[in-house]
This record gives sequence, C-alpha cells and structure tokens, in this order.
Amino acid sequence: MENLFAAVDAYFIEKLVENDPVFDQILTNNQKYKLPPHDVSPSQGKFLYLLTKIKGAKRILEIGTLGGYSTLWFAKALDDDGQIISLEYDKTHADVAKENLALAGVSNKTTIVVGAACDSLEEMIQTQTAPFDLIFIDADKENNSVYLHYALQLSTPGTIIIGDNVVREGTVLDSKSSDRRVLGVRSFVDDLSTSKTLTSTAIETVGVKGYDGFTISIVEK
Repeated sequence: MENLFAAVDAYFIEKLVENDPVFDQILTNNQKYKLPPHDVSPSQGKFLYLLTKIKGAKRILEIGTLGGYSTLWFAKALDDDGQIISLEYDKTHADVAKENLALAGVSNKTTIVVGAACDSLEEMIQTQTAPFDLIFIDADKENNSVYLHYALQLSTPGTIIIGDNVVREGTVLDSKSSDRRVLGVRSFVDDLSTSKTLTSTAIETVGVKGYDGFTISIVEK
C-alpha cells in the first residue's frame, strides 16, 4: 500500500502543484549540507500556501525552519507587505534556510530567528509582538504543548494554529510509548481537546512522506 500511496501522491503533485525549480534547488541544497529530510511534501506545502491565501494572512509564525522549504511556501502566499518569522534552534539549518530563501527572492518577507524557540517566544511576548494570523508548529515534538502555550499568547481570535507530524505512523495511539516525541504529541492533542479557546480537528495524510497527519485549530476567543 505504501507504494500506492506514494504513486497517488506523485500523481496529484504532477497535476496540481506547479513545477517551480526553486523548491528542487532548496531540497538539493539541504542534501548538500546534510540536513535531515523532514520537509513537508509538495502537496502539503501547497496546502499551507492555500491556507495562507484563504486566511488572507499578513503575519505568520513558524516554529521550526529546517532548510526553509515550508517557509518558502508561506512566503510565496504572502503579499509584499506580509511577513513570516521562523524560529530555528540549529544555526547551520538557519544559515542554509537564509541562503535558500535568498535564492528564492523572498528574504524581504522572511526573518529567521536563531536559538531555542522557547526563549524566542518568551522574548516576543515580553516585547508585546503583534499577534500572528497563522502559526505553524513543526519543531521538536517533545515541546509541542509548550509551543502551543506560547502560540496562544501570540494569537488573536481567528488565528489558525497548525501542528504537524501528529500521527507518526499511528504511534500516537500508544499511551505506553517511551518515545518522547509520541508523548509530546499526545500531550499536545490533550491540550487541544481541553482548550476553552480553540476549536480543533486532525487530518490524517498518506503519500511520499508515509502515514502521518496534522492538527488544525482556530482561536475562537
């Protein structure tokens, strides 16, 4: 079935995702610098692009940059006065992302902040950074609940919050797992389920990235 899932995904990518060579260049550059292949798929990137357009987002916060592949999808959806701030712990990853985003010609709309995401988020709150229209949580899953706590403080009614990689090949079901990433996702989902300010759902995905999925939430009040 995995081969079928990948083949179907490839079909939709060919039919519905524009062939922009810069995305291939980014992935090649990521491989050159030995970044882990954890980027979203082209179909998932196009989904993020469309969601940004549908929302009419002006300000986006991305927690976890890697090589900037998903960052570029967001940036391409933003108008010239839009801005995406992306947080990345690893300086090498951040440097590669900056190079990639400069190659794509979107440096004017992107800011990469290097350091522990919790420190960067705390600073944003202390300096009363303006709220974001869309927040994408795609970093170390162990801290998903912490990132959600900060994301809510940087939101406003109508803000969309997306949590990536929440299915993890189905291991999210394992309440006895010793994998801190699985436990982090389960804690995150528990927080979504009990939140009085969020309305949420989860979408499972299959394709070239295997069996996974994401949560999508909207801040109601």
